[in-house]
Amino acid sequence: MKPSDTRALVLNSGSSSLKYQLIDMAGHDRLASGIVERIGEGPVADHGEALRIVSGELAAAGSGLDDERLAVIGHRVVHGGTRFTEPTLIDDEVVAELEKLVPLAPLHNPANIAGIQVARTLRPGLPQVAVFDTAFHATIPEAAARYAVDAATADRFGIRRYGFHGTSHAYVSRATAALLGKAPDEVNVIVLHLGNGASASAVERGRCVETSMGLTPLEGLVMGTRSGDIDPAVVFHLARTGGMSTDEIDTLLNKRSGLVGLCGDNDMREIARRIGEGDESARLAFDVYCHRIRKYVGAYTAVLGEVDAIAFTAGVGENSAAVREASTQNLRALGVELDPVLNAVRARSPRIVSAAGSRVAVAVVPTDEELEIATQAYSLAAQNRPK
Repeated sequence: MKPSDTRALVLNSGSSSLKYQLIDMAGHDRLASGIVERIGEGPVADHGEALRIVSGELAAAGSGLDDERLAVIGHRVVHGGTRFTEPTLIDDEVVAELEKLVPLAPLHNPANIAGIQVARTLRPGLPQVAVFDTAFHATIPEAAARYAVDAATADRFGIRRYGFHGTSHAYVSRATAALLGKAPDEVNVIVLHLGNGASASAVERGRCVETSMGLTPLEGLVMGTRSGDIDPAVVFHLARTGGMSTDEIDTLLNKRSGLVGLCGDNDMREIARRIGEGDESARLAFDVYCHRIRKYVGAYTAVLGEVDAIAFTAGVGENSAAVREASTQNLRALGVELDPVLNAVRARSPRIVSAAGSRVAVAVVPTDEELEIATQAYSLAAQNRPK
């Protein structure tokens, strides 16, 4: 890795898609980005073919996979378990360990591993780094991480709170501190990552101490198609009384619940349009969604003891003024007061939308998970550069 090697390629390998972004770390400039979809269908047979397509697109943009300025490839990996709690240089041993974690994320980790294996084949001498969605949450205390189930069973099957969206929560918590003109270790922040998947975190002076997603991304806030928190006995009831199989219940809670289960839509813009037309099911879905967020804000205020800012991010968090307003309603006792004029402004840059007298700042902070992955991967590659 030479001083001129300033480019980082970020790969996010899904089961049927491969997203990529090439970033020049010298100025954080986006040089190329895109997505290859429908992997396994038609001409894109597998992740190998998908990455060859990406290589061609990068070459057309002036920086192929063989570009000498490419310093590192950063791979998003959804689940690191308790084994991987920080960005990790990938070698054969790491890949073998990742294979062991597949039971914790059977829908995500196999695709992540496939992308890693292909990229290592195409650029075997290039540093490649795994950056884990779960890693930022590895600092939560045992009292928050443990479920109150039989300890031996939990340990045997890895049952504990891991949390997800970690790269987003890490980036946004630091960006919020910067917006307040402070260092990350000077502030307590509640981060609300509200996209089709949604999660909350309590970040105490730069360290995550609580998060809403658990063993899987199903727990916590109401999401586009996921239920979020639910009485676990619902599963037994559906099996015993409804005669539903485990797979059917899994599909119900992950793909036919949340907003889409309540009103048939998981797009908050469409829900807002329907509310404007007087649709009661859309109104109920919106109210359930925001009620759950308020509950978590209150709970995380108790966890932190003192809150400097609440940061809204991701598609819904960044773009829905109505969600931000409803989610912070009745929180004046906690020092939260929104400015309706500032909240209504649409902008791409980080901004404060709370009233001047609000004890707790309310911020809108666009997330940048790709930059976070690139930054972590590039930094680790630089640290391990041959002397």
